[in-house]
Amino acid sequence: QLQLVESGGGLVQAGGSLRLSCAASGRTFSSLSMAWYRQAPGTEREFVARINSGNSTYYSNSVKGRFTISRDNAKNTAYLQMNSLKPEDTAIYYCKASGGDFWGQGTQVTVSS
Repeated sequence: QLQLVESGGGLVQAGGSLRLSCAASGRTFSSLSMAWYRQAPGTEREFVARINSGNSTYYSNSVKGRFTISRDNAKNTAYLQMNSLKPEDTAIYYCKASGGDFWGQGTQVTVSS
């Protein structure tokens, strides 16, 4: 069974930066695709970014050019570097792993204007 634990959320002013981490355990991390999703109050969960086992990356149009997804297989951790944050980025951010319905518990990101 795969466990995912997110960290790094918090309160930041518009224009600021945060780095989220997703630590994985229980499976061979290097073979997994890892993704970040987010969910704002009253909205559906939406895709943010994905990195596959070969380090190819994909982004939603709303974050392209501002967010960077990366991974460190030695640490079994995926990251989401978020720059130039906007109030509309406020949401709970979740990481997800491929190979099943594996989600973390989420970490809150709040961007003040």
